[in-house]
Amino acid sequence: MVRFFSGRHGDSKHQARDLVRQVALYRSFPTRLLSRTWGRLNGMELPTWLRKPIYSLYIWTFGVNMQEAAVEDLRHYRNLSEFFRRRLKPTVRPLCAASCLISPADGKILHFGQVKNSEVEQVKGVTYSLENFLGPQTNQGNDSASVSFRDCLLSSPDNDLYHVVVYLAPGDYHCFHSPTDWRVSRRRHFPGSLMSVNPGVARWIKELFCLNERVVLTGQWQHGFFSLTAVGATNVGSIRIYFDQKLHTNCPRYSKGSYHDCSYIRGSDEALKAGEGGVALQKGEAVGEFNLGSTIVLLFEAPKDFNFNLQPGQQIKVGEGLGQL
Repeated sequence: MVRFFSGRHGDSKHQARDLVRQVALYRSFPTRLLSRTWGRLNGMELPTWLRKPIYSLYIWTFGVNMQEAAVEDLRHYRNLSEFFRRRLKPTVRPLCAASCLISPADGKILHFGQVKNSEVEQVKGVTYSLENFLGPQTNQGNDSASVSFRDCLLSSPDNDLYHVVVYLAPGDYHCFHSPTDWRVSRRRHFPGSLMSVNPGVARWIKELFCLNERVVLTGQWQHGFFSLTAVGATNVGSIRIYFDQKLHTNCPRYSKGSYHDCSYIRGSDEALKAGEGGVALQKGEAVGEFNLGSTIVLLFEAPKDFNFNLQPGQQIKVGEGLGQL
């Protein structure tokens, strides 16, 4: 865990300067290189006799529940990467039928609520720009200057834009699933930093989720706009989307501020809204995986009477309800 400490006990200006220096120093760390090195180490095959003691130490440190794993025998996992990406028994994550939206991952709820003024809270009191996070949208017209970015995403004035952030700790199940029935029209990959997304760091670094490497899936569900974003972190340079074999994350070189789009629709946007284009995902379907813990951000359009059934900081599992109409 990364912590930031103030190096002085003087006035608030000195403390603020110290914090700025600490954040700048942390941001200068070669986290992408460290993450690629860690990825190579994860892929090294371990001798059979060494697997159980190493994995047992990890299980003890991070509180992993191996009774949920499809394969409980630790000797089965040839390397750390296989162990991190272990599958679960099919019955341990039932889907909540009463909720139109379920948790896409095991983890902790960092924040949730309505998106206001095109700013989203990554943790309480610390925001990031919705437009910087998602990038420009194809439905932004010439008159977009008079309309907020948030409103450009909405298909109906009777709807609002909502968000929820799920933080995956190192001991959590590392696959993420579809939170509802929807169609994905586009994948947008933002290369970037790989700073820790631990809640302690997220409180100190504004726009952390916009700085880090991330993969944004956007499309439509029954109420309009829907997006799921997998945010990378230190030692989590590898983000995999099962239906997209062309995606490669944490490459050695990239242009700062760049992004790469991949369209999944061959027809028009109207075809997608009619339920005919894009990649169809079913509620609970496995979508992708991280190589360690990280963060999932959901942004979605829903009627104004949508209500979350959540508490900040609560632990949640794949398939548990997030809210309902």
